[in-house]
Amino acid sequence: MKNIVFFLTFLIAACGVTPTTSSSMPEVEAVSVAASKIKVLNIGSFHFGTTSDASKVDFDENDLSNQAEIKTISKLIARFKPTIICLEFLPEYEQKINQAYQAFLDHPSQLDSTYGELSMIGFDVARLSGLDKVYGIDNHMGYNYSLGDFIESSPELENSVDPQTYLELTNEPFKHHPEIGELDSRFDELSLIEKLSLTNEPIMLDYSLNTNADKLLYVAIDDGFEGAEQAAQFYLRNMKIYSNLNRIKMTKNDRVLILMGSAHTAMLREFIRRSPKFELVDTLEYLKP
Repeated sequence: MKNIVFFLTFLIAACGVTPTTSSSMPEVEAVSVAASKIKVLNIGSFHFGTTSDASKVDFDENDLSNQAEIKTISKLIARFKPTIICLEFLPEYEQKINQAYQAFLDHPSQLDSTYGELSMIGFDVARLSGLDKVYGIDNHMGYNYSLGDFIESSPELENSVDPQTYLELTNEPFKHHPEIGELDSRFDELSLIEKLSLTNEPIMLDYSLNTNADKLLYVAIDDGFEGAEQAAQFYLRNMKIYSNLNRIKMTKNDRVLILMGSAHTAMLREFIRRSPKFELVDTLEYLKP
């Protein structure tokens, strides 16, 4: 037995094998990799105007104080110095959207509220950044994110997967983060910059994923996968959005701003942060006065 142990020890040493650890790559190499990636500022927002989303926020786009606050926010975001701005509209509408953007450039004192936050913040940041155009990367797909609620409220149906977790995610989404829950409970009282900062907190982005898709993974009827199938549609839509982002020609010198609804922001965060192409910057740093 001692001879076998000695032989294995000798073999490992001879092959130059050393024990590995989970330590990160050397600092110099990490810096080099980061420098070769395209910087992305990925901002989530509630929709300023009319929306089909289940969660709506009352916001008067034409209120002068709101317009002034938006201009301040645009200046904060413009510090990122984006060279490409991607907004939540379909690529086939780019010509129409960019006609509106060019019209705004002729009269920038009044923000364009036609497309809510996309034109109010998106256009103004593009103007401050000296850009000629903006890009649309959205994709539309229908899915039923209320399926679980329907099953739970139907006496003749029974959630056969995990109703306890589903109901906890529905009724106590911030059970383990009461400080975020407290802020969310008085969302309407917050200033616009505070609303956007809260929306982009990592815990809130996780909440967006849970409430739009992931909690459906705890829902089904009998041996079916009704919840998972609906969640998959949400994932597929965002995969297509990410593919649209990758259709845009860019170099490592570009800096990309993405402005979308927070559920899309949360999903894009997952794709971008493990991408060999992109590097996420800290969104909250650009929402600080």
